[in-house]
Amino acid sequence: MFVRYLLAALVAGLFVGVVMTPVQYARVVPLIVHAEQYEDGAHDTGPAHHHDAGLVSSAHAHSAGAAFDPQGGAIILAHSPAGAEGEEAGAALFESRALGTLTANIVTGGGFALMLAAVALLAGRGITVRNGALWGLAGFAAVSLAPALGLPPELPAMPAADLSARQAWWIMTVGLTAVGLYCLLLRREPMLRAGGVALLVVPHLFAAPHPADLSSPIPPTLAAEFAVASLATGAIFWVLIGLAVGFAMERFGAAEA
Repeated sequence: MFVRYLLAALVAGLFVGVVMTPVQYARVVPLIVHAEQYEDGAHDTGPAHHHDAGLVSSAHAHSAGAAFDPQGGAIILAHSPAGAEGEEAGAALFESRALGTLTANIVTGGGFALMLAAVALLAGRGITVRNGALWGLAGFAAVSLAPALGLPPELPAMPAADLSARQAWWIMTVGLTAVGLYCLLLRREPMLRAGGVALLVVPHLFAAPHPADLSSPIPPTLAAEFAVASLATGAIFWVLIGLAVGFAMERFGAAEA
């Protein structure tokens, strides 16, 4: 019975991954493409440098390797040749990047949906269409929002601390936030609720790792816009996952579970 329950959640997550891809391309990807110019020492000087939803002019066509960021997505780009050959290469690489982003979103959406369904199962609480958005927001708070308070989403060329240190801080923050939300929202005992509040605060008593040199060619306004866009798309991602999992549970998984 648990197989069907988890399979319903997985299908819901895969569906949301497909839906979120054009949302990312409409808002997040253009900011990353723009930041790539500053990474290479270039900057916008007029229409010749205009970017539209990830499409780049022939003088600055970019190749792509897609890597998903839970806080909104991240695409790391590299230059392709300019001119007619660059246009053809840019078009092919754009399609490759789109496919890579779609694949990453599908895999991540499926993983998040399975994680949300497993947590609900262990907590003895059902996910429905009525409470699915709340479950999704809880997942967003634990996996995206809380870590972003110390390690906001970063554009290419922005300085970053040691990867191992950032990963350790991120794992600690996500774990303590998840347990804190469980105690605060799903338990009735006053002591557990107070402990939940404490767990939400504890990770932020330890400063997130940052490099000593914070200088960056990326304009602060662009970095701030990217952070907001990433968190916004991340929130939409999680809410849709919660709703989709709730719908799948009601239609296919709840009776079996």
